[in-house]
Amino acid sequence: MELNELKKIIVDALGCEEEKVTLEASLMEDLEADSLDIVELQMSLEDECSLTIADEELRQMKTVGDILTYLNTHTA
Repeated sequence: MELNELKKIIVDALGCEEEKVTLEASLMEDLEADSLDIVELQMSLEDECSLTIADEELRQMKTVGDILTYLNTHTA
């Protein structure tokens, strides 16, 4: 997955500004996501990428870069 594709999913799920979505951006601090937002993002990513993200794995993803790395290692 490309960063631009992931940005669109994150902006749609979190309602944040696209300029704030960088590889280093923290989901909770920089993008101001709460736990409900994270669950919505998880569902959006699972739908878009046709995969299941375990809750334990999701909790380890703190930045946009973490999510991108996860997706690129778990999808074809």
